[in-house]
Formats: sequence, C-alpha cells, structure tokens
Amino acid sequence: MNQGRTIFSQVIEHLPYKAFDACVKRYGGERYVKSFSCMDQFLCMAFAQLAYRESLRDIECCLRAHQPKLYHMGFRSKVSRSTLADANERRDWRIWADFAQILIREARALYATDSFGVTLEEAAYASDSTTIGLVFRSFPGRRFAEPRPV
Repeated sequence: MNQGRTIFSQVIEHLPYKAFDACVKRYGGERYVKSFSCMDQFLCMAFAQLAYRESLRDIECCLRAHQPKLYHMGFRSKVSRSTLADANERRDWRIWADFAQILIREARALYATDSFGVTLEEAAYASDSTTIGLVFRSFPGRRFAEPRPV
C-alpha cells in the first residue's frame, strides 16, 4: 500500500545516522560547508548506485526529474553537478570508508546465521583485474595486455 513514501526513503531509514555523523565529525567533513552536507552527498551517491547512474550529469538529471520528492527522500539541499563534483573531490575519503565498514559489520551480524548455499573453510575474496580503456589513452608509451572479450 502506498503511504506516499518512496522506496529509496524506506531503504535509507535503516541507516545508522549516529554512526555516520561520528564518521563525518572524525574527519571534519562538514568543515567549511554551507549547504551541501555529507549526508546529501551520501544520498546522491547511494541513489546513483541503486539507480545505476553512470555520471554526475546522469545523477543530476535523474534527481532533478524527482525534484518535488527530494525532500521526502532525505535530501536537504539542491543537487547540482558542480556541487557534487566539488564534494566528491574535496571531502575526505575516509568518511565513506569508515561508514562502509560500519555497514558491512551490520550486514554480517544480520546475515551471520543465514545459509547462502556455499560453504567455505575460509574467507573468499574476489577482485576485478580488467584494464580500463582510459589507461590505454593516458599512458600511450606503456604496453598493457588488451582485455579479451568474454
């Protein structure tokens, strides 16, 4: 039943806001900030991830399409491409790394007893070793193995 709330707002209501605020304070994320808070930046990037947005322009366009709903989604300031780019460039990356570790700990606790159909003796890690095309253009004198199409 629709209660006037977006799915995004229902998902983010489960975030540990106090832990997020502690991460922001630890690294001074709100220092010299007038309007675009760390929470607004996090919400933009979380929305982009969940909605498969690929660029800042794409994020801005999609959020502007939902302008009347942004406040109810948790955004407290206007989102623009340049503001988001500046925030991504200037804010300390450790804020997001620490908050990610907190969310990972919570997820592990929630799913500790669940069976995923796979039994492993030890932890398994996966990494992506594909070469990004930008590397080829940025370093023309270097030799890299071309990725093979799958």
